[in-house]
Amino acid sequence: MADQNLHLSIKTMYTFRKEERLCSRKHLDLLFKNGSSFLLYPFRVSYLFIDQPADVQAQVVINVPKKRYKRAIDRNLLKRRIREAYRLNKQDKLYLPLPTDRGLLLFSIQFVGKDKYEFAFIEKKLIATFKRFHNLIQPNEIHQ
Repeated sequence: MADQNLHLSIKTMYTFRKEERLCSRKHLDLLFKNGSSFLLYPFRVSYLFIDQPADVQAQVVINVPKKRYKRAIDRNLLKRRIREAYRLNKQDKLYLPLPTDRGLLLFSIQFVGKDKYEFAFIEKKLIATFKRFHNLIQPNEIHQ
């Protein structure tokens, strides 16, 4: 029984379910009006904690601007790479160090880069973005 629960937790750790996507117009407006943001090239990140019970710790929206990438195939490629990097690293780099008493995290990742970067670069920069985020929300603690 314990092995089955362990297998289940490992299996669900690397998913990106509908509940984790930020789709609510009300929450999006709240995030961009009241949220804080920072820039770590090639990402601009906005975040806001709200007091609302949810099944997940964070909801995320990923944005690649049409102004910079006119062709949908390029925007979709970048969104796919960012989404995959987020899915693989969210559990260890975002959720575990996240304080549980602050409520639901609304998180926006906007791609502001000028080039179509490879997955390895995007993943490395997204991990650095998570570290910067944790340094901003918990400035008194030391992070590795």
